[in-house]
Amino acid sequence: MTRHGQQRPLTTQLTLTVLALALFGLLTVGAFGVYSVVQTDRVSLARQRLFVEDGIKDQFATLRREQETVAVWDDAILFARAGDQAWMSDNLGLWLSTYYGHDRVFVLDPKDRPIHVVRDGETLPPAALGDEDRLILPLVAEVRSRLARSADADAANDPDDLVVEDLVMLDSRPAIVSVAPLVPSSQRLTQEPGTEYLHVSMQYVDDTLVGHIARQYQLSGARYVPAGEAAPGLALVPLADAAGATLGYVGWQPERPGMALARQAAPAVALALALGIGMLFFLLRRLRRASSQLQRSQDQAQYLAFHDTLTGLPNRALFEDRLKRALVAAGRERGKIALLYLDLDRFKHVNDTLGHPAGDELVRQAAARLERAVRAVDTVARLGGDEFAVILVGVRDARNAEDICEELLQQFGLPFRLLDDQVFISASIGVAIAPDSAADSEDLLRKADIALYEAKRNGRGRYQVFAGDMDDIVLRKRLIESDLRAALIEGEQISLDYQPVFGADGRSVVGAEALIRWNHPVHGELPPAHFISIAEERGMIGLLGDHVLAMAARFGAESRLPWIAVNVSPLQLRDEGFAANLFAILAEAGLEPARLQIEITENVLLENNAATRSVLAELRDRGVRIALDDFGTGYSSINYLRRHAIDKLKIDRSFVRMLDGDERAAAIVKALIELGRAVRVKVTAEGVETAEQRDRLVAMGCDELQGFLLSPPLDAATMLSWAAPGAAARTPPAASAS
Repeated sequence: MTRHGQQRPLTTQLTLTVLALALFGLLTVGAFGVYSVVQTDRVSLARQRLFVEDGIKDQFATLRREQETVAVWDDAILFARAGDQAWMSDNLGLWLSTYYGHDRVFVLDPKDRPIHVVRDGETLPPAALGDEDRLILPLVAEVRSRLARSADADAANDPDDLVVEDLVMLDSRPAIVSVAPLVPSSQRLTQEPGTEYLHVSMQYVDDTLVGHIARQYQLSGARYVPAGEAAPGLALVPLADAAGATLGYVGWQPERPGMALARQAAPAVALALALGIGMLFFLLRRLRRASSQLQRSQDQAQYLAFHDTLTGLPNRALFEDRLKRALVAAGRERGKIALLYLDLDRFKHVNDTLGHPAGDELVRQAAARLERAVRAVDTVARLGGDEFAVILVGVRDARNAEDICEELLQQFGLPFRLLDDQVFISASIGVAIAPDSAADSEDLLRKADIALYEAKRNGRGRYQVFAGDMDDIVLRKRLIESDLRAALIEGEQISLDYQPVFGADGRSVVGAEALIRWNHPVHGELPPAHFISIAEERGMIGLLGDHVLAMAARFGAESRLPWIAVNVSPLQLRDEGFAANLFAILAEAGLEPARLQIEITENVLLENNAATRSVLAELRDRGVRIALDDFGTGYSSINYLRRHAIDKLKIDRSFVRMLDGDERAAAIVKALIELGRAVRVKVTAEGVETAEQRDRLVAMGCDELQGFLLSPPLDAATMLSWAAPGAAARTPPAASAS
């Protein structure tokens, strides 16, 4: 009894202590909550102001970038000089107005007189500038001044340095104005100082433009507020011209997340407080036991939701969250972050040869090396498969990120221990820097992926920092892909030239090689290597290859040439249906298979693909000849020649070019010719351009010659004029001249 009586005061004291601590904690939390609400709203408003200011800057940059698409262009200068209103309307005025939404567009001649005017989407007759339009004259004068200084400097200048931008009042509304000179896009066109034409683009800062900024940054109730107009309850950012004069404001309903959260939470907090007081005593005994168990379960669930189970690294969900947070922090602190997108080279080969358990172990070891190589404040994540991402915070510049990439490549240069075996695996890394490349997480990841693709395309086992022109390269590839599809459908832009191949006497034509040409209606003659590589990347090489084979087959059937050679991509040969498709094309054109020669590269043989071997065997069985092109520049393994049935070797022009005075090159060429004799195949020398090269090759026993000394590539009509059935046998003009 006495013992029980001693315990009750202790229990009461403990209860009072807990209640006092709870009350103190409640008051502390309340005070901190009020402070947090105020501080959160203040930070949010500052961030919204920064968003609006950045949005206005983006509109200036966007207007300049859109204007640059037409201002740096040879044709723009030529047609402006000619005063071609239709062309200027399509390309300099209405195009910017309809496609980009520019409100006013002027083209001014060297005396600052308008020669082309587009206003509100309508082309107007050229006339003198109106009173409001004259507000741009100080900007025009500044551009003329910069052009004059640029000419006096007598040095190359960045076209961006000649552009002048400002805000002016037009129709009682502020407008962004950009004045840029029309400058050549190539060195083929020159301009005398003082003869430059100017391009003027204007875009109103109205509710439409403000609405675009609002949607971009999720601002509520945003609108343009004229200067002097009262705007109660709105947050305002001034629109000031270069002289500092305020022309108006961008206003919006400020987001107050702290206050909104407080209002939403108030009923729940009051109810929770009441329930909490009632259940406090009940929970005191159970909370300690249950909380620890609950915390363990929650931590485990949280971990599994945001971490990769194989490596323990953050998964894609946690990575995206941390990337967004890092970008916000970098924007707030005006710092930089680097995103590294890393991919293991030939990871599939490890899975296929050693099995998936070995592949999993390789991923785990790669993850461990990445974590060891970066700082604790950085983030390493596994995005899936063999793809990893690294967020580097607080980087100084691109060189800083490159140093870390070099360290990572060194780490991956060390062998991996898999199943008691040493395996060497390299890695390719794409790098994007924010805010230099992008400030949006999705855009930053996309650009890092583009840089990774470039690293792999340029040889793997290396890193590549995203450059601004990579986006342009991707865009140009898409445009080329679209134009190529259209060209193949129309069938008029794509053509073939034919370069004769001569016998050892240098006069008798034994065949011809078909060379693809694309006369693009805008860009002119495009290099085959450029658009063929795009066709391979975009899955169009089969369509392009069939088109070339059909043209070459029809030409061969019309001519009296012994054979026609056509280059074939390795991707075409991986298609098991390639041979059947080729024979169908030959049958339709009426060309015997024995009069077709397929030229392949050593990479085809290096792959040793079963489908490729089957296709090559079927082609030879039906009479098609197989020539190994560019021989000597790759692995040049005799095993390839022994394993695969080859009819001809073509010595690369790089060796032929060195025959003039380089005895070591001559020895190599002679060895290649003797190798061809040893395996009983004919040898053709490409790129014969001098008589000395021809004579030395003939003396070495070369079977066939091809090059500009004997004949350049000829168009189909010229080739048919002397190669058609029944035509008098004669060599092309260039051949007889040699």
